[in-house]
Amino acid sequence: MSNNDDIKVTIVIPNYNGIKYLKGCLESIEKQTVQSKVIIVDNGSTDESISYIKEGFRSYRLIELGENTGFANAVNVGIKEADTEYVFLLNNDTVLHEKATEKLLSAIESNKRIFSVSSKMLQMHGNHRIDDAGDLYCALGWAFSPARDKSNKMYNKRCNVTTACAGAALYRKSVFEKIGYFDETHFCYLEDVDVGYRARIHGYRNIYQPEAIVFHAGSGTSGSRYNDFKEKLTVANNIYFIYKNFPLLQLIINLPLLILGVLIKLFFFARKGLAGSYLKGLADGFTKCSENADHKVQFRAVNLFNYVVLQFELWINCIRRLVG
Repeated sequence: MSNNDDIKVTIVIPNYNGIKYLKGCLESIEKQTVQSKVIIVDNGSTDESISYIKEGFRSYRLIELGENTGFANAVNVGIKEADTEYVFLLNNDTVLHEKATEKLLSAIESNKRIFSVSSKMLQMHGNHRIDDAGDLYCALGWAFSPARDKSNKMYNKRCNVTTACAGAALYRKSVFEKIGYFDETHFCYLEDVDVGYRARIHGYRNIYQPEAIVFHAGSGTSGSRYNDFKEKLTVANNIYFIYKNFPLLQLIINLPLLILGVLIKLFFFARKGLAGSYLKGLADGFTKCSENADHKVQFRAVNLFNYVVLQFELWINCIRRLVG
């Protein structure tokens, strides 16, 4: 067993009424080949989560927020309380392969410019098809995981991604001090895309590590892949993300594709009976922009090259999304 001073990773788990999943998640942490500290941040759970953690996992630190403050705030609390070099953000509805932490750690230590490492998340109840293998963002204004629902035998090479999926990703804590923490305006959804994109603007890398296997139940808190709450919030956050991270010139360059992306999504969600939710989300997004103008990332000439690289990726990822 390692001395606490030698531990490099703190696992931060945001929890909200996760009693159904906590047993599998926490027991899988106990089996990791790399020792980590564990902080569980509870967002005002009303089920038996708190008593379960206190009774069965007393060595883990439990922070009770008393109310549902959202994913972004919960993980920020955990990250700031962590005293290790790296922070492993982990959803409560996951189960780790025993070498997951070890593989993430080896990947992030391979290069000091790596901000985050995304794991290979497999669907717990879908014949272990891929749930997420790192996320991309494209000029249509869409964040997407190209690996989703693909065979778990695919995506076996380490590669760069736009951002890591914070459901199971390792982060270099010191970088948060430079680029800012998760934006709590998001509450949940796309907050990981936002922080990863900001890291890219500052010249850091986000990568995918296929050897770090994590099984994910999926939508353990929100309930399903498509629902009213999720779509309204996701759309609003996406409008806010674009406003916040795109300089004016980049916004103008991408505007035709962004408008096309909105129209395609509106048609898609209309077919699922969620057109009203989508339109409400659009309106909420513009409200977020006006109310949080001070959050906009200021353009700096020193980051010009990084913006150019990101712009080409936006176009390339657009092609990948449409043909893939």
